[in-house]
Amino acid sequence: MFVDRVKIHIKGGNGGNGMVSFYRAKFITHGGPDGGDGGRGGDVIFVGTESMNTLVDFRYKKSFKAENGEDGGKLNCFGKSGKDIIIKVPVGTVIREAQSGKIMADITKPGEEKILIKGGRGGRGNQHFATPTRQAPRYAERGQIAKEYDVILELKLIADVGLIGFPNVGKSTLLSMVTNANPKIANYHFTTLSPNLGVVRDRYGSDFVMADIPGLVEGASEGVGLGHEFLRHVERTKVFIHVVDAAALEGGDPVENVEKINRELEEYNPELAKRPQVIAANKTDIPEAMEHVQRLKEAYEPIGIPVFPISAATNTGLDEVLKAVSDILKNYPEDIVFAEEYEEYEEVEIDKEPFTIEVYDDNYYVVTGVGVEKMIGYTNIDTEKGFAFFQKYLREKGIIEALEEKGIQEGDTVKIYGLEFDYFK
Repeated sequence: MFVDRVKIHIKGGNGGNGMVSFYRAKFITHGGPDGGDGGRGGDVIFVGTESMNTLVDFRYKKSFKAENGEDGGKLNCFGKSGKDIIIKVPVGTVIREAQSGKIMADITKPGEEKILIKGGRGGRGNQHFATPTRQAPRYAERGQIAKEYDVILELKLIADVGLIGFPNVGKSTLLSMVTNANPKIANYHFTTLSPNLGVVRDRYGSDFVMADIPGLVEGASEGVGLGHEFLRHVERTKVFIHVVDAAALEGGDPVENVEKINRELEEYNPELAKRPQVIAANKTDIPEAMEHVQRLKEAYEPIGIPVFPISAATNTGLDEVLKAVSDILKNYPEDIVFAEEYEEYEEVEIDKEPFTIEVYDDNYYVVTGVGVEKMIGYTNIDTEKGFAFFQKYLREKGIIEALEEKGIQEGDTVKIYGLEFDYFK
């Protein structure tokens, strides 16, 4: 089963809470604060691997969470940090934030690591809050709550050469003849419903990876059939071998069929029309095909697209095609990067995340926002010091000013998630 697009949920580990503790020993009844810090939460890390070529594993496991940090202990003992969670994905996987569609990471090399979510920092123990005037602080800091996202994993095959063309023109047969791939082959439309990969060995000049891109249809660029699912895999291919049924056994004119496929590529992504391309006029073991081969040459060779008569079934003419492709690859820029036009996802700091204020019954104000929620999560508001810190955050964040602009009066109620308090200047 080939799966190239899945949605999963990921969450970093929360930081452990700081400890409130005071040193006690024989003959020492009023020791100083010795509460330890909480441990850091684990990160969420994606790693590219060549041992996977589909995303099928993610159909059965949809949620991934790093380990939380442990709480701090007595005697200044730090809590243990949470374990990172490492998620292995095939090379060529693009990771998008589900809500915005923006790209968070693009895994293009084996062993490449991307930290998508950093674990929450551990809260500080009460030892950090001792001062000459406050020698016995009875509060500590809560661990930070880590971020979490729904993300879409999207696999785009990375290949040197892509076989393109209408269904049943012989792409799978050609791939099986020149590589170590063993695609399923049969004489009906849409035999290939997933991309196949193979390696062409160095007797053709150098090793390169060849992919059989499943058969396209007219209207694929608009999503007809499985068009977008297939075209996704064309984007990271350096050179195209355009396989066409020169005998016209499947109907349609070979010259027009080449034009139709090229038009779909251009409409999906104009950059694809600029990629080097050779035409493999297949099924030339049938006498009627040579007439169409000549027409293909007349139509496409003047614009720089060479045409090679081949028969994938009888293994004739394949060396010439592969030699031409190998020559193109030898002169290809090594540092070229095939990147789509996209906006990268930018991590928003908690204190910069937006908030909203809703007013009910003229005197009940509800404040919501991810940053506000998380600030409550790692601030101990049960203590005087912690609540003062939270009030400072509300003022610096601009929430107090926004409430006043909404018309809040002294004595009105403010609700921020699970916290309710009366407003006073």
